[in-house]
Amino acid sequence: MKRFIAGFIAAALIFVGIWLLLDKKENKEELRESSALIQQQIQQVGKLIVTEGYFSQVFTFKNSQNLFLNLLTSDKKALVVANAKVTVEYDLRALETELDLENKTVILKKIPEPVINIYPDIEYYDVTQDYFNKFGAADYNKIKNTVNARIREKVYQSNLMDNSRERLMAELANIFVLTKSLGWTLQYNEVIIESEDQMKNLKR
Repeated sequence: MKRFIAGFIAAALIFVGIWLLLDKKENKEELRESSALIQQQIQQVGKLIVTEGYFSQVFTFKNSQNLFLNLLTSDKKALVVANAKVTVEYDLRALETELDLENKTVILKKIPEPVINIYPDIEYYDVTQDYFNKFGAADYNKIKNTVNARIREKVYQSNLMDNSRERLMAELANIFVLTKSLGWTLQYNEVIIESEDQMKNLKR
């Protein structure tokens, strides 16, 4: 009887050991599969998000030069009309992530900064210039820089930046949905993301 009980216990221990070993192997395989799926999703998200806008700017350019010991003044001026196409871009290839396999956590380490590109189309009207003070390359460069600066101000005052960020966070929300569906956790700046709304309101 004692031999039977001892044999039964030994068989039970072997069975439990094999079961734990197989279960652990299955969990590891599942972890590898889910981590591979998450990495694939992050790679698919890695694209350039572009939001476009169009802006106009009108201003008068004036320049005066004093000549002959300040006895005479030479002037030039022009009405400048600029129509500009503006793009706001996020290159998600610069998105930095880390997988914490032990805790089943995806860590967003860095979200790329927006890049603003301005493509101005500048036209000149009512151009007047004196013989000793004509328009040159330096003037046109100065006008272009002024146009870019003023258009950039308009971009920040508009809703273009907000719209581009909304598109960015909507793309990143796909990572949150995937991680949650697989039972993983998404984290950014040591903050656990618990909802899509929280994801969309993240501050860099």
